[in-house]
Amino acid sequence: MKKLIIIATVLVSAFLNAQTNYEQGMQKAFDLWTNNQPTEAANLFERISSAETDNWLPAYYAAQINILYSFGERDEEVLSAKLKKAQDLINDATAISKENPEIMVLQALLHTAWVAYDGATYGMTLSGKVVEIYTKAKMMAPENPRVVYCKAEWDMGGAKYFGQDTTPFCKDLEHALELFANFKPETPFHPNWGKDRVEMLLETCGK
Repeated sequence: MKKLIIIATVLVSAFLNAQTNYEQGMQKAFDLWTNNQPTEAANLFERISSAETDNWLPAYYAAQINILYSFGERDEEVLSAKLKKAQDLINDATAISKENPEIMVLQALLHTAWVAYDGATYGMTLSGKVVEIYTKAKMMAPENPRVVYCKAEWDMGGAKYFGQDTTPFCKDLEHALELFANFKPETPFHPNWGKDRVEMLLETCGK
């Protein structure tokens, strides 16, 4: 009995230590990102992902950084490298957590980065995929604020491209803001981004 207690204590201690290392690593990565060191943050998230093989969050954030910092990139070789890295990380996250609306939003944003880079080349092949992803994600998670807001911003971008009125989508952004007010992430490290972007978009929505 005494041996079992010792073994149990060792296992619990090892688990708690692993959790502490994970939490410290994640917090350090977020701090790097906040302090305008996205490359270092992405690399750290990726290293954490290699150690946390059953946790989709580190790969998710490494992918997110690569995607976000690809918008506005005009060097196709650099863009392609970032988005290929992001796609590999999305694939890793999806293998751990299938049919995850948060990861699906990232996939849609990755396609959007290509469309933003060259709409004439990539719009025809990827726009349909983006619409399909957002439609599916919204059916799965209608109360997820990122799903609602990212779909609305995509719809607004399409409307602008074709010279149409974007006002009808303002209500979707307002709904997303309401969802953010009530959204509670599962843990401190689960996705909780987007509210600031929605507020910014609403300032000029319909104008």
